[in-house]
Amino acid sequence: MANKSNKIAALDTEYAKKKYVEFQQQQRQLIFRRRRLAAIFLGALVIFAVIGFQIFNDMQRMNHLNELKVEADTELRQINKDVDQLTEDVKLLKDEDYVAKLARSKYFYSKEGEQVYPILESTTDNSADNDEQTTSSTTAQ
Repeated sequence: MANKSNKIAALDTEYAKKKYVEFQQQQRQLIFRRRRLAAIFLGALVIFAVIGFQIFNDMQRMNHLNELKVEADTELRQINKDVDQLTEDVKLLKDEDYVAKLARSKYFYSKEGEQVYPILESTTDNSADNDEQTTSSTTAQ
């Protein structure tokens, strides 16, 4: 048994040759199908990779635009508050009594026969300028 030789031999008949050619044809078709299937899978993989990359980029762009939208909405709310405050200030400035009161307190204007005495008050804020002082006024008639 140590000396085992190949005792199988191919028949050299027309039928055997025909079957061998058919077997080779089937093997070539099988290899062709496998290669075609591999090419299809590779093409699908490339297509899915490109589409996935596009989706990823679109999602990043969408997140960036959403952040910009939130910032713009916040800015819009602040601007609307400022506009409302300015509208209220305009309404108050149309009132002559308010304007007179504002002029007397801020610019030390007085009515006829009225005297203004400025009083200096120190600021309790610990800012860089501790020497700043604000003034208030008292009036006497």
